[in-house]
Amino acid sequence: MLVWERPEPPNRPVPAPLSRERIVATAIRLADADGLEAVSLRKVAAALEVGPMRLYGYIATKDELLDLMVDTVYAEIRPTGDDWREVLRAMAESTRAAVHRHEWFADLIGGRPQLGPHALARGEAVVAGLGDVDIDVVMPVTNAVNAYVIGAVRREIAERRAERATGMNTRQWQSAFGPYLQRMFATGRFPRLATVIRDAAHVDADRTFDMGLDFLLDGIAARLPK
Repeated sequence: MLVWERPEPPNRPVPAPLSRERIVATAIRLADADGLEAVSLRKVAAALEVGPMRLYGYIATKDELLDLMVDTVYAEIRPTGDDWREVLRAMAESTRAAVHRHEWFADLIGGRPQLGPHALARGEAVVAGLGDVDIDVVMPVTNAVNAYVIGAVRREIAERRAERATGMNTRQWQSAFGPYLQRMFATGRFPRLATVIRDAAHVDADRTFDMGLDFLLDGIAARLPK
């Protein structure tokens, strides 16, 4: 029986009462602060000031705990809109916002579909919002936007982590490697790349995300029946 269907142990008078909700909230707090490396049943139990065995009545494995954490974050993603484009944009933007609040979330999405109740509710909201879009196109369209979002947010989170690891922000990193690129471009082997890097507008992460999403949605619109 999956964890979402399995009943919790009955309440009993104890100094530190537990629930799945409290366990998962504590795990999310640990992950938000120090990443997934900070999450284990033993570490969560310590944060709750209970013995690890107390948790096993609620959650059998770390994988179950991670599934519950992911599903809890999916509750923050509620796409709405008046047409398919607004719904898909809302899905993309709210997913990105959730990842910015919970960096570890980016590491746990993108594989097999999440089947928790909040993830299913998010899926229902997206499919319902696509309205009259051909049923055979609904999943490919949704998957295309999901793939874009996951790739984009993982790149953003990788940049955040690199900044923390190196102590250099993007501008400082570019300054450090700028002389090397100048020498490489001076060889004349990369003329088009040199022109783009030197002359093209450099936009921030928000604008980059929005532009890429617009390109994708425009492409979807061009393929959908008028």
